[in-house]
Amino acid sequence: MKDVTQALLDLLHQSARGALATVVRASGSTPQQPGARLLLRPDQSTVGTVGGGAVEQAVLVELRRTLGAGKARVVAYDLSHLGMCCGGQMEVFVEPVSGHQRLFIVGAGHVARALAPLAQSVGFALTIVDEREELNNEERFPRCKRLVTDPRGAARVLEPTERDWVLIATHDHGLDEAALSVFGNAPHRYVGLMGSRRKVIRIFQRLYARDALPPLERVYAPVGLSIGAVTPAELAVSVVAELIAVDKGQSTHHLRTLVDSKLERVLEGDAPIETALDTEENE
Repeated sequence: MKDVTQALLDLLHQSARGALATVVRASGSTPQQPGARLLLRPDQSTVGTVGGGAVEQAVLVELRRTLGAGKARVVAYDLSHLGMCCGGQMEVFVEPVSGHQRLFIVGAGHVARALAPLAQSVGFALTIVDEREELNNEERFPRCKRLVTDPRGAARVLEPTERDWVLIATHDHGLDEAALSVFGNAPHRYVGLMGSRRKVIRIFQRLYARDALPPLERVYAPVGLSIGAVTPAELAVSVVAELIAVDKGQSTHHLRTLVDSKLERVLEGDAPIETALDTEENE
């Protein structure tokens, strides 16, 4: 029991995803009693047991299904139907388990400060990346992990996974470019770049020229939903709303620059930047 508890705590601490089975009812002759648990980790390894043999194999099938679909349910087993001599009945509660998803905010400016508590309120564990100690501090970002370093240094420390989310909102176009180059090509669930459409395309052009452009279909830039946001607080709402929409698989009106023939022509130098702009913008 302690091994399962420790493994579960480790999984949550790592912001990883798994599935947990708990025996909630047993009658007749059964190999385990209520309270027995089996944890399936992301690498498909397991900790604990709900009885071994055919019933455990059946529960593992449900755990793998839960790991993919994410729905909790109670599953009943008649052990005699599974070919087990004990012949009792068991009910097993199968549920997804996961730690808070990590959101890395690169930049500690006004928008990041407004966004941090809102993102925390919907379940993200935040890390703020900014070299400026006077901005990246506990007073401005309570309950956040803080890295006083540049984007490359942060990526080495954080070691992003396919479950991690990244928002790039620095005070400098060069830092934005460096952060997109690093995090856009690292494993991630989401990478968003804040800025005007013109700024975004300029950064895309420079990365394209260096053969460092990340897969654009995985980049949300400009970041956020189209709600007419202007102030830092409004921009924070726009961005967090986009994070929720992406997490829930909802299709909505994103501000992102689409991968289309116009953008490809601009990146290849065959057309001016205005070709890929809906309207003229100032950076």
